[in-house]
Amino acid sequence: MRAHLIIYGIVQGVGYRYSTYRRALQLGLKGWVRNREDGSVEAVFEGQPEKVEEMIRWCYTGPRGARVTKIDVKKEEDVDNIFVNFEIRF
Repeated sequence: MRAHLIIYGIVQGVGYRYSTYRRALQLGLKGWVRNREDGSVEAVFEGQPEKVEEMIRWCYTGPRGARVTKIDVKKEEDVDNIFVNFEIRF
């Protein structure tokens, strides 16, 4: 399964990308996370459906200091596993 998220709120300057990176590695997910110019964070998670769902739930809270107001989520069930690891993109 793959999920593409755009996370809105206070999500930059609070360690959101690094915390997302660490949590994704703990769950064995592949993909990436990055800051966007509009102040949001964008992420793609790929892996076992239950792990991707757990990651999405985590994103609604994020690290201490984050205040998530909204998340746009697009899910794909049949994916071709194009990622080999999880990374922070700049």
